[in-house]
Amino acid sequence: MQFDLWQNGWCLAAEKCESPNFGPRPPQALIDLIVVHSISLPPGNFGTHSVQKLFTNQLDWDAHPYFQSIRGLEVSAHFFIERDGKVWQFVSCNDRAWHAGASSYRGRSNCNDDSIGVELEGLEGNTFEDAQYISLSLLIKALGQQYPIAHVAGHEHIAPGRKKDPGAGFDWPLLKKNVAWPHQYFPEV
Repeated sequence: MQFDLWQNGWCLAAEKCESPNFGPRPPQALIDLIVVHSISLPPGNFGTHSVQKLFTNQLDWDAHPYFQSIRGLEVSAHFFIERDGKVWQFVSCNDRAWHAGASSYRGRSNCNDDSIGVELEGLEGNTFEDAQYISLSLLIKALGQQYPIAHVAGHEHIAPGRKKDPGAGFDWPLLKKNVAWPHQYFPEV
């Protein structure tokens, strides 16, 4: 999959599924951070399209008992990568998605302001598929050509103690190798 065609912050190679959960970035925002997350709904279930429904405020809260614990949640990420490597985009990278929550990294708080959020379909702490690493690596490199990306971190690195994703099953050394950027772009793991 090639991620080289962009229009107004939208990657034309990704499946577009617009979320209403976004806002403008602050005028001084420097989009220099990519935050890697993991999500599956219900947890541990893949291919349900429930993540897409959550990010577009269309999730049926009564469809699964777990959904009651997140009822009314309004969140989004810029991208979601399914287990087979398919990439979805919900928010223009020029806008602020609602993925990081209370966070701080590289001396700045409110990481939503100046980051791009990428969710991987998976369960916190478990492993991810080769196809996901391939898509994620290509996407990160493409984002680096569109924005002044200088950092790639996990949700666990920007919200330590509060979040643990993508977790111990995520292969940071593989991502570093695939992206082939200097080690200072990545967290110490």
